[in-house]
Amino acid sequence: SILGSRKRHPDSQLHYSSIMTSKEITGCFQQEQIKELKLYKIASELLQTERAYVTRLHLLDQVFCARLTEEAGKGMFPVEVVKGIFSNVGSIYTFHSQFLLPDLETRMSQWASTPRIGDILAQLAPFLRMYAEYVKNFDSAMDLLKQWTERSVQFNTIIQDIQSQEVCGNLTLQHHMLEPVQRVPRYEMLLKDYLKKLPEDDPDRSQAKKSLNIISMAATHSNMAIRKMENLKKLMEIYEMLGGEEDIVNPSNELIKEGQILKLAARNTSSMERYLFLFNNMLLYCVPKFSLVGQRFTVRTRVGVEGMKVLETSNEDYPHTFQVSGKERTLELQASSEQDKEDWIKAFQETIEIFQQKNETFKSASKEVADEVSVKELGKRAPRWIRDNEVTMCMKCKEPFNPLTRRRHHCRACGYVVCYKCSDYKASLRYDGNKLNKVCKDCYFIVTGRADAEEPVSGKKRGILEIEAAQVSGNSFLCGFLQYSTDRTKPCQRVWCVIPQHDALVLYLYGAPQDVKAQCTIPLLGYQVEDVQRSVDHPPTSFRLCQSKSVHCFIADTEEVKLRWLKVIHKAVIGEMPECQTPVDDDLQHPSNQSECCRNNVGNI
Repeated sequence: SILGSRKRHPDSQLHYSSIMTSKEITGCFQQEQIKELKLYKIASELLQTERAYVTRLHLLDQVFCARLTEEAGKGMFPVEVVKGIFSNVGSIYTFHSQFLLPDLETRMSQWASTPRIGDILAQLAPFLRMYAEYVKNFDSAMDLLKQWTERSVQFNTIIQDIQSQEVCGNLTLQHHMLEPVQRVPRYEMLLKDYLKKLPEDDPDRSQAKKSLNIISMAATHSNMAIRKMENLKKLMEIYEMLGGEEDIVNPSNELIKEGQILKLAARNTSSMERYLFLFNNMLLYCVPKFSLVGQRFTVRTRVGVEGMKVLETSNEDYPHTFQVSGKERTLELQASSEQDKEDWIKAFQETIEIFQQKNETFKSASKEVADEVSVKELGKRAPRWIRDNEVTMCMKCKEPFNPLTRRRHHCRACGYVVCYKCSDYKASLRYDGNKLNKVCKDCYFIVTGRADAEEPVSGKKRGILEIEAAQVSGNSFLCGFLQYSTDRTKPCQRVWCVIPQHDALVLYLYGAPQDVKAQCTIPLLGYQVEDVQRSVDHPPTSFRLCQSKSVHCFIADTEEVKLRWLKVIHKAVIGEMPECQTPVDDDLQHPSNQSECCRNNVGNI
């Protein structure tokens, strides 16, 4: 029989016969036999998996490592690289092939007389501490393997050659190298199952418990390495889904939660399908690309966990909504269900809390998340925009909106909906990389630190066109004559163009350098700049500004002048501050009756 005879109390048979019927005694013995059969199966599984494991260790040490070491000796690549990858896998292979596996095979052949494994594991478990070195080196080994597979053709050829062999089972070297990390937790699981089936008074119980304590300590390190490996594997998948987004595959990044979600538009509450990746240190707000292969998402915004807040919101038309606000942006999101919303809010809250605990310098979160950006945070945190349909009048001057003469605009600092008069200010906002943004009057004075009396224009505020050409030309990034047209079928008009330093994202067009009012202005932010190629209809000094259906055509007098304009405009259209251009002689452009101040700065082109 394969079942062993375990020691029982000498009077157990007498005890059974004195108080139990023969049928009951038979039932008890059957239950004991079932337990012993389960113990045998556990021990047998341990032996079978150990044989398979030793085969994998042989593949790692005697095939991969030996072949690479041989080629490294020929100078193909450094020997230290091979040692760094395989660490002490040779010692692990020796231990299992020459000690643990032979002892298990001997014990299983003698199971009928010695039905136990606890004593063997208790004797050999201390040697499992050698796994600590392998596990500790695992991350570095993966990095080295990836680095040299890409760097050395010879190295990669050897790896691919071995992986193509039948013994590898169509699995990669990385997969086989993970097995030693997974093996110790496997011992722990089998031993726990063994103890669960083992009778309380069995003499093997103390030895099994002793070995379990030692193995559990080693398994803790292995489980941490497994989690790291799984996390890195997931980061690689996300890296590919995002089309190679940098800084994603980093051991310090930990994916907390991901999933589809709807984003409510800031203006009209229309919903758009989006995808979120929440990490321990940032949120990636992505747009689906609807592609089955390759890049599946485009990162629209990164929002850092530092300073992040999450708030449950209510919306009659759109249920299950909540708001996530960070220094970079504020998002109002709609979950698929109430449970989904609670799961997201919980994930955000726990991530924020853990981040705060790990960063001693992080300011403690306020007890209550406010809807509005506080005065201290103006310009530092992206606001939540009040939607257009939530107000009927300017939130500053209280004048009613209309689609013709008083349209809606948003202050980029506080998020209020205001009219054009109340939003005719610009200030640098820290959350937007210190770029100039349209703000309301109140925010302008707070963000810039100016007193109310320091308003640029005293008395009644002049219109945006009511600025003298000479005034802005004398303090501009670039100014000069250009030929201008909005319709290629009409002849161009010669205009005086200025990009003033106080309003670097706007191009002013005047009829002449001394005009007191501009003919029109072009807000450059968001326009596309096209360097028109030479053709019959377009001279080589022409260029265009395009945005939706709006097209502005320009022709410079020379190639050099055109390049100077393009250099400044290319900066302005993306919200960056241009650089003042070096003066050049261009006296033909400037009438002799100009003021000296205007003449000097005109040379900037």
